[in-house]
Amino acid sequence: MKNKVFILFLFMISLSFVQCAKRGNPSGGEIDTTPPRFVRASPENYSTNFNAEEIRIFFDEYIKLLKPQEQIIISPPVTPRPEITPLGNPQRFVRIKIEDTLQDNTTYVINFGNSIVDNNEGNTLPFFKYVFSTGNYIDSLSVSGTVSDAFLKEAEPFISVMLYEIDENFSDSIVYIQPPRYVTNTLDSLRTFELTNLKAGTYHLVAIQDRNNDYKYNPGREKIAFINEPVTIPTDTTYNLTLFREDIAFQPERPRQLNNNKLLIGHRGRINPDSLKFEPLSPVPPDFEFRIVNVPNKDSIHFYYKPVLNTDTLRLKSVTPVRTDTIMTRIVDMPADTLQVTTEPTGNLTFGGDIILRANTPIITVNNDLISLMDRDSVSVNFTSELRQFENVVHLQFPKNENQSYTLNVYPGALTDFYNSTNDSINRLFKTRAYSEFGNLSLTLNNVRSFPIIVQLTDEKGIVKAEQYSTSSNNLRFEHIQPGRYFLRVIYDANENRRWDTGDYLKRIKPEEILYFPDVLDVRQNWDINEIFNLN
Repeated sequence: MKNKVFILFLFMISLSFVQCAKRGNPSGGEIDTTPPRFVRASPENYSTNFNAEEIRIFFDEYIKLLKPQEQIIISPPVTPRPEITPLGNPQRFVRIKIEDTLQDNTTYVINFGNSIVDNNEGNTLPFFKYVFSTGNYIDSLSVSGTVSDAFLKEAEPFISVMLYEIDENFSDSIVYIQPPRYVTNTLDSLRTFELTNLKAGTYHLVAIQDRNNDYKYNPGREKIAFINEPVTIPTDTTYNLTLFREDIAFQPERPRQLNNNKLLIGHRGRINPDSLKFEPLSPVPPDFEFRIVNVPNKDSIHFYYKPVLNTDTLRLKSVTPVRTDTIMTRIVDMPADTLQVTTEPTGNLTFGGDIILRANTPIITVNNDLISLMDRDSVSVNFTSELRQFENVVHLQFPKNENQSYTLNVYPGALTDFYNSTNDSINRLFKTRAYSEFGNLSLTLNNVRSFPIIVQLTDEKGIVKAEQYSTSSNNLRFEHIQPGRYFLRVIYDANENRRWDTGDYLKRIKPEEILYFPDVLDVRQNWDINEIFNLN
């Protein structure tokens, strides 16, 4: 019996050593998920008859401010903007130093958005506001709504929503030159907004993609949205603001000479080659000529001219229906471009695509008799050609079959450029793939408000991959779609010009309406998709 007790005793001691050996590092307890808590402020929050030069807002733990320039909105705007800290080391308080005299009898709101986070875990105190009035009461009215984008499926975050008071000094141009009476930001994923602590009155409601945080609208660089009718507060209406980027007038920048017959001219605004005219202001030869060609994916054009200029300066006047500009560049002796032609695509042909001939000097004429297109069996394939001078490309269009190869021969003299040069021989092979390697989409559109409509498939970056134009039918089919993820959108083409048109703020013209299908389409090989899109 004693032996059994002794053995049990040894076993218990051994077990205690094993347990000790298994000890690990302490877990450190649960992760803190509690945001900072507001404790007090000096002066107190919602103070009246405010006349302090500094505000301190205290919290129950150390905090820091994330992206304060984007997140913290002061309404009405204060110029210069108050100094707000901490910007570096964490503190238990936020300090706001007011640099300028505040307006009399005005309620101010400092909205911190999601900028206040605790120092250790980064927990956010959402939408904390400090409110005060320089008068003897706090304004308490509000207006709310949503912000969308006219062209994109979803608007960007941090859109400034503004109210301008409509009084005897109000005009539509006020958004260009003066900060608003009230301002807030959209901060959440739903792109909603709420302007609070407003006084009763009549206002102009706009939203601006305020890239430089100056509370003013900068056309061309920023998007704008507006409500046509005045907003009377108090109101029970919820407003939707649709952002768009205006087409500004063509504005050329200073040219840069690239070689003896070509300039590069950057510009702002959309260019219309049919209405844009250039006139030389410097002395030029009587046979001086020029052509303009768009530079793909850049806000620039190439300006080709002949003959070679015997001058050190070229001054040009650009004329559009709405403005005239004078530009100048130095001219030096440089080598000249010679005609070179490339072909596209570099990979397989798509069934809806064309063979494209792209030149580095302006193409003037195309001779189809010197272009040959044959299939795998050496059978001639009929095609049509289209010269697009502003893009400086030639499209060869023809019907295509699956699993087929096409041989293109462009013989010397088929293309003649602006300088009377002609092309060298070009021989290229193009192939198509099997229909089974692509997907198809059958689409039914319900509740179409009006025709015509433009129906587009875009990739996730918004680049159009397929498009159809319908003047009456609400049943459409997209065939031979490259497998991938796509967005689907419908554009109401109100002016029937077969493209989407943006708005004009001063003319109070809204952009043409675009409706996005709510889901992403997953197109797969050898698969047919059937979708119904309710355009409500």
